[in-house]
Amino acid sequence: MSMDNIEQYKVVGPKDPVFAVAGEDVILPCFVKPSISVVDMRVEWFRPDLKDSQVHLYDDHVDKYTDQIQSYRERTKLNHQELQRGNASLKLSSVRVSDEGLYKCFIQYKSWSDDATVNVKVEAVGRPPVITVDGFDHSGGLHLQCESEGWYPEPDLEWLNSEGNSVNYRINTVEYRMNTFNYRMNTVNYSMNTVNYRMNAVNYRMNAVNYRMNTVNYRMNTVNYRWRRAAGVMVYL
Repeated sequence: MSMDNIEQYKVVGPKDPVFAVAGEDVILPCFVKPSISVVDMRVEWFRPDLKDSQVHLYDDHVDKYTDQIQSYRERTKLNHQELQRGNASLKLSSVRVSDEGLYKCFIQYKSWSDDATVNVKVEAVGRPPVITVDGFDHSGGLHLQCESEGWYPEPDLEWLNSEGNSVNYRINTVEYRMNTFNYRMNTVNYSMNTVNYRMNAVNYRMNAVNYRMNTVNYRMNTVNYRWRRAAGVMVYL
């Protein structure tokens, strides 16, 4: 093939970040403009922030995986038919939190080359929160505990009462494990009638806001706790 006026061709990527959900597939856009076939060109996707950086390589009309990062094995694909239209977009399957970062789409033909950068943002929606009754304190307040795991990035958290109003709480544990955030948090209710609480965990980075919530309902005449008072301290049995 020939490329007259080679300086007019540019590799173009998206201006805005590409958002992906962990476990799903995502397309990383990359095009040559004006449109021209890149079937005879070298197309390389790589991570500039990693030492072993190759994500996908197309060269000499075939995909080559010898130097591909191990974690991307069998998860990347170029559409060879679209290469004829200058579309070198990469499909990334089963997205992981570790896939977040910058990607370079590098295209080369003889002495000409150009590249574009794609910024990938990954979100992991955690497990639905589990709320349990954890007992009473010495003032008669009911302890509620909420646990949830698998969130990324770190979500905003809040406790809501039955009227939908935010209530005070404290976070006992925040763990960052396996690239996700895990939470254990408590609140105390001082109303001995009906407890109707829920915990919201919200991630704002996606176009569609993701909610995970759970509700616990307890009527105090159906929850039986026995205790005795000793030296002014509530002791649970």
